[in-house]
Amino acid sequence: MLVLRNPATEEVIRELPHATVDDIDLAVAKAKAAGPAWRAISPADRSRLMRRFADTVADHVEELALLETQNMGMPIGSARWCANAVSDVLHYFAGAVEKHTGSSIPVAGGIDVTFHEPLGVVGLITPWNFPMLMASWKIGPALAAGNTAVLKPAEITPLTSMRLGELALEAGIPEGVLNVVVGPGSTVGWRLVEHPDVRKVAFTGSTAVGKRLMQGCADQVKRLTLELGGKSANIVFADADLEKAAASAPGAVFDNSGQDCCARSRVLVQRSVYDRFMELFVDAAKAFTVGDPMHPDTAMGPLVTADHLARVRKYTDGLETVFTGDAPSGPGYWHPVMIATPEYGHPVCHEEVFGPLVVVIPFDDEADAIRICNDSDYGLSGSVWTQDGAKAIRVVRAMEAGTLSVNSNSSVRYSTPFGGFKQSGLGREHSMHVLDHYTELKNVFFAT
Repeated sequence: MLVLRNPATEEVIRELPHATVDDIDLAVAKAKAAGPAWRAISPADRSRLMRRFADTVADHVEELALLETQNMGMPIGSARWCANAVSDVLHYFAGAVEKHTGSSIPVAGGIDVTFHEPLGVVGLITPWNFPMLMASWKIGPALAAGNTAVLKPAEITPLTSMRLGELALEAGIPEGVLNVVVGPGSTVGWRLVEHPDVRKVAFTGSTAVGKRLMQGCADQVKRLTLELGGKSANIVFADADLEKAAASAPGAVFDNSGQDCCARSRVLVQRSVYDRFMELFVDAAKAFTVGDPMHPDTAMGPLVTADHLARVRKYTDGLETVFTGDAPSGPGYWHPVMIATPEYGHPVCHEEVFGPLVVVIPFDDEADAIRICNDSDYGLSGSVWTQDGAKAIRVVRAMEAGTLSVNSNSSVRYSTPFGGFKQSGLGREHSMHVLDHYTELKNVFFAT
């Protein structure tokens, strides 16, 4: 039996039976059986069904937000934002159904035409840190492209994904098109990798697990997209608007309790303004309130589980900090926000902590900033703060990361491609580009 606890109170909120490999096999069979009819639905009608799904989600924003807060510990304001974003994502991909078109290519002796064909059954494996949002990032393009899907959410935060599956049926998405199965990744998730009828796996999670999935998918040459870990750099040059950069920096790493693969957990500051930036940064961090996630003014809630809290504490216990905030005592998986300035070789400068810890590292010049930024196994996201436009272009082109922003820490939007370099993953999510990852490109020559 799977026991789910509220991270803020440690109270049991739900008990669920563990799914088995047989349950996955049944879900894949249902998805496969539903595939031909779903694929045959006209693009306009498929778009209308997906818009109805999006509208149904919009009608249940408060319910979904409450589930997310109780199950994951996300502050209620952030959970409401995520629930609304799920609806927006589904609307976006509903609009993409009729726009992902092939092409005609003039060739000698005839005409050549390309088609984007659905893959078939796809396996969607999502993480615990943004449960319903990450689910929508995969459900949207999978269904828009004409595939059917089996969604395997993280077993510790499955409630909103389960509800999305119910809302899809309520909205008129045919039975079998979207199936949700809750169980351990080591058995239930792995079966999606092994199952011969699953044509693709889309995974968001740790780099270590992503590597194992690559090995598993290789046996069948199975399609795979991966959105993995990060250790993103937030580069602040001396000519930046320091007040704005410092005010933005806490949210860029402490949001969602630091449980974010895009977290700007390394702040690189040019040495000549280092002291001034640190003063501003600490002042901004002091305003980052940690507490009851149901309170509308709370900026950060608890960590997701006792096990994850223990993992984060392995990095933070005994670590010398320049600022450590307050956190509630008593029940709950609480951890304060922390700003540290360790020696560059310290593990927290290089490893993904996935908690509310940020390290600040000085640099001398542009080349030094790029060197430190790229000295990482990861390359997911990052930011550059400067008022020199030419410098901004040079630096972002030199950064080995896939999703960047200039004079902002916001870089993820469903209408623009999202993904990483190096060990941060393979492929892209969001935008029209993602539909290429959920289809096969077919080429047909017609002799004339």
